[in-house]
Amino acid sequence: MPKLALLPMILTVVVVYVGCLAWTVFVSFTNSKSIPDLTLAGAGQWVRLYADYRWRIAMHNLFVFGALYIVGCLVVGYLLAVLVDQRVRGENFFRTVFLCPHALSFIVTGEVWKWYLDPELGLQKFVRDHGWSTFTFDWLTDRGMALYTLVFAGIWQSVGVVMVLMLAGLRSIDEDLWKVTRVDGIPAWRVYLGVVPPMIVPVVLTCVALLGTGAVKNYDLVIAMTGGGPGISTDVPSKFVMEYLFERSNIGLAAAGASTMLLTTIAVAAPLLGWQMWQRRRSLRGR
Repeated sequence: MPKLALLPMILTVVVVYVGCLAWTVFVSFTNSKSIPDLTLAGAGQWVRLYADYRWRIAMHNLFVFGALYIVGCLVVGYLLAVLVDQRVRGENFFRTVFLCPHALSFIVTGEVWKWYLDPELGLQKFVRDHGWSTFTFDWLTDRGMALYTLVFAGIWQSVGVVMVLMLAGLRSIDEDLWKVTRVDGIPAWRVYLGVVPPMIVPVVLTCVALLGTGAVKNYDLVIAMTGGGPGISTDVPSKFVMEYLFERSNIGLAAAGASTMLLTTIAVAAPLLGWQMWQRRRSLRGR
């Protein structure tokens, strides 16, 4: 009966998700333009894709954004989890405050930060209106700094869920460990820095998988904050794919880009799956 009850969902996953993924990969090997063309044409779309300067910029931006976004969320999230783990007064309030930004969509986050960082509307104008006429904070319109404003906004939104996962990992550690470290006179900061991290590796990998897939499919934040500009300095693969799919009528090239994003997502998720399988086999051998 449980398997029978799960059958509709299994069929949905196989037909819709797996089927659509296979269809996208297939279309990437055709010359499809406005409508799909089922005639195989080799790897021409892939060659054109990787020869495209804009695509290379988009992939570079993805790796820079993804690396800084993941590392920033992990570091800040862990620090916040450590602070909350001290059984501070009003713990539930702080957890709620830190988690609230995650309830917002990237569109809302992007619009808020766009207004705040707009030189004509936000922080720069506010400071200048209060007497500092030479103050400049134009990162959103600076080609060299615009990508980092996206990273900062992304961290602001996602760090709360990382904090919650990290805090759950910290609370799962045996209390005897803390008793032993206190008896040995080991400072708490050294325990959090050198002893605890290896014990919450599964939680860290889960966070990396969630953040990594979020970075790969990042589209809303870019559209809301910069639109890919200035120029193409903040262009990302998801924007490239959507533009060629709906605006430039090149389904084959868009499918090749989407397939590359799929491979990138698999590369991010594979370490987590491998770790889980290794842990499961290890536990079975221990029995």
